[in-house]
Amino acid sequence: MTRLLCLGDSITDCGRLFDAPPLGSGYVQMLSRMLHEHEMDWEIYNLGTDGFTTARILDRASMFFLPLKPDIITLLAGINDIGLMMNTDRTPSQKEEMMQKNLSQYRELLQVLSKAECPVILMEPFIFPWPQEYRNWISLIHTLSLGIETLSQEFHFPYIRLHDTLNTAARERGMVALTTDGIHLTEAGHEILAELLFAQLISLPVNNS
Repeated sequence: MTRLLCLGDSITDCGRLFDAPPLGSGYVQMLSRMLHEHEMDWEIYNLGTDGFTTARILDRASMFFLPLKPDIITLLAGINDIGLMMNTDRTPSQKEEMMQKNLSQYRELLQVLSKAECPVILMEPFIFPWPQEYRNWISLIHTLSLGIETLSQEFHFPYIRLHDTLNTAARERGMVALTTDGIHLTEAGHEILAELLFAQLISLPVNNS
């Protein structure tokens, strides 16, 4: 049996704490269904938590996450960090300082997760330009994404690009088909994420029997 640990914020949580335990109603639950349909023996833990920043995940990593002894970890984090930068009237220099601190925390988190001695799949944070105000977040998303991709190369972890993929789908289908509010995903959005993650998981050299 392969143990999969999914970490992140509300996009990963997706109701698993209150409305749809234990896997939530989003991409983690869909991923579980895909693995079951392919008769793969996986045990999945969704520990995504609504509102979590990178720092909050880091605070819990050693005590709560590593003891589960995962064979694979997935991580989708960053949008709440961007929200803190944008929603607190920061100057450009303060935003830059916060960005560098966030990337430092992300690096520290990867150092901790590396102790599990298993693949850690990093997923790119994303935003939709709807409502209009979120257009102002896109440059920060790109900066954070580039930093995370650089860290993925440094740690030799897989990296899944999501921002352009999801936004392309939204332009083709309409924003309301992919996102409920510009940050969170609809069922169709979660399906895209689950499919990308499934493709990455089955390509990893782990024991699925």
